[in-house]
Amino acid sequence: MALIVHKYGGTSMGSTERIKNVAKRVAKWARAGHQMVVVPSAMSGETNRLLGLAKELASGKADSQYERELDMLASTGEQASSALLAIALQAEGVQSVSYAGWQVAVRTDNSYTKARIESIDDARVRADLEAGKVVVITGFQGVDDNGNITTLGRGGSDTSAVAIAAAMKAAECLIYTDVDGVYTTDPRVEPDARRLLTVSFEEMLEMASLGSKVLQIRSVEFAGKYKVPLRVLSSFTPWDIDIIEEAKSGTLITFEEDLNMEQAVVSGIAFNRDEAKISVLGVPDKPGIAYHILGAVADANIEVDVIIQNLSKDGKTDFSFTVNRNDYAKATDLLKAKVLPTLGAAEIVGDTKICKVSIVGIGMRSHVGVASKMFRVLSEEGINIQMISTSEIKTSVVIDEKYMELAVRALHKAFDLDQPAA
Repeated sequence: MALIVHKYGGTSMGSTERIKNVAKRVAKWARAGHQMVVVPSAMSGETNRLLGLAKELASGKADSQYERELDMLASTGEQASSALLAIALQAEGVQSVSYAGWQVAVRTDNSYTKARIESIDDARVRADLEAGKVVVITGFQGVDDNGNITTLGRGGSDTSAVAIAAAMKAAECLIYTDVDGVYTTDPRVEPDARRLLTVSFEEMLEMASLGSKVLQIRSVEFAGKYKVPLRVLSSFTPWDIDIIEEAKSGTLITFEEDLNMEQAVVSGIAFNRDEAKISVLGVPDKPGIAYHILGAVADANIEVDVIIQNLSKDGKTDFSFTVNRNDYAKATDLLKAKVLPTLGAAEIVGDTKICKVSIVGIGMRSHVGVASKMFRVLSEEGINIQMISTSEIKTSVVIDEKYMELAVRALHKAFDLDQPAA
């Protein structure tokens, strides 16, 4: 008898009929003898609906008091879906109980709307499992040291599920979603995209960080750190599919050393539309400037992505970086109010119509000329590169947003990702 964690996304929980199907699937696994912990997201569209109501009432000033109430509000979506799933399981004749994150408790820091999990107390859950119950735990949320409800950010239910699987040393964590696995790129952009049977944690971590929406990046970090076997699969297969077949479907996210075959040079193309570029022009070229600019941004809990500093001319330089588009206004206001007056920089300019396109593959470690091939392909398509960022297994470029789909399709073909795996 194995301990299994299932996570279901908002689309899978989108109606009472779909919740019934989830309950039937979970019941099938429970009747096969497994101890089951289930982590559901809010019903599709519910979180957006709740946050939309808050926006209508808000003053427009986003401070910590407002963000605390956003977490209090948004957490109710998962609480409702968890209770509904427990009720549906009971209707299937399966003993079940639902808990909010604070009841378990899932302990987090106090970074409202972007909290990080610090510890999980699994004693209560284990007692219920030993009593033969299926335990349903709200995803996306936890509680800080002061008893305030916190949420983990978009896609946080993935992180909840993997963290619970890690804390309880689950045999597997199955992430059920509206796609049947991890693809070489988004099939909506490139119809010839292929499903990957396996992908390494390193590659998945890069793809998640670069804009792939299949899994939240922190869930992949957790899985890699604690070696949680992770599988992405579809919740829209028939619930009564053979359990052995189901357990082998989708995409297995595994460790590089576990892969017995030579990897393709490039495994996938990731992209992110939610980028904005900020340039601080005429910065004095002296030690500490990067920290002076980016330290203030980091203190405001704004994540910075690609960074470029131009060559110095007449003792001045230009400093550019990208942030999430949702943080663009906050970052530029901060720089103008707190950094520009003390820096002596000429001005701050920005561009919200950019995107990032990346090639990812652990095979890039042992092959030369991969980045230059990427640049050549983009050049042949007449696409100008604004910024470049590289690591051992990925190369990212920032380009004009209007060329994103063209770039993805051209690179997908150039690296033979439309061809069946050898």
